[in-house]
Amino acid sequence: MTIVGLGLPRRLVEFTVDGEAVRVPEGSTILDACAAAGKDIPTLCHGDTLEPANACRVCMVEVEGSRTLVPSCSRKAEPGMVVRTETDRTRLSRKVVLELLGSATDLSTTPDVAGWMAECGAEPERFGPPAPASDDRDDRRPGEHEIPDGLTAATVRQPVKVDNELYVRDYGKCIQCYKCVDACGEQWQNTFAITMAGRGFDARISTEFANPLPDSACVYCGNCVEVCPTGALSFKREHDKREDGTWDESRQTATTTICTFCGVGCSLTLHVQDNEIVKVTSPHESSVTHGNLCIKGRFGWQHVQNR
Repeated sequence: MTIVGLGLPRRLVEFTVDGEAVRVPEGSTILDACAAAGKDIPTLCHGDTLEPANACRVCMVEVEGSRTLVPSCSRKAEPGMVVRTETDRTRLSRKVVLELLGSATDLSTTPDVAGWMAECGAEPERFGPPAPASDDRDDRRPGEHEIPDGLTAATVRQPVKVDNELYVRDYGKCIQCYKCVDACGEQWQNTFAITMAGRGFDARISTEFANPLPDSACVYCGNCVEVCPTGALSFKREHDKREDGTWDESRQTATTTICTFCGVGCSLTLHVQDNEIVKVTSPHESSVTHGNLCIKGRFGWQHVQNR
């Protein structure tokens, strides 16, 4: 099989995936090759507009000659490499990782994860019922840990942070994939309003000194919301509609247009439900935005339906 992509380099790398010969442009990752070959490798932290963070460990595959499993999202394809994506070892690894994530995190709004869990037989409930939500995670100091009771599964559940009218932070759904940190930081926005605080199980995404967003360096570009894979970050309108049970993606339409706030020409995709704009995204393949927007493009649409 030959996989042809845009901007094809002069050199192609040939290797084997599950017994099938694959040729990909030099510099492609194993995940890129598998996706182009029609092989579905589960992944949560991978983003097509960001450098791989290797955080979720769901996409691990077996490479002949490697002592450990390797993350397909960042491992570059090499000539003659022999890759196996569906072995007892990879299936067990995927199962355990999904169980650990599912026991500690609310994955109810994470696309595709329910199917992955069913496919590999993951049972997060085997670790016990979830522990009660905590309201002091932002105050915990590194190195100070409570002894678990052994009866419940430790979770990252905490109250939802609603401190502005644009987007909501529900860190009970956060898997710490670092995508929001990278999008806010040096890979896109260079605002550095958020980072990782704490260590171990107490690690969490936080603003400086855990200040509310309006008191932080956040410029409300919403690019962190764009890349969040679990719904830990969501539009305030989406959050409200999910809370009252009226959010229904099957009734939504998506229309791509051009932002009119300035002359840059950013592409906007308007998501509309019941004749109301409920959120705005941007095509990742756009040569102008690559999925990124400013506060006006991301959130400046309320005047369209001002009643």
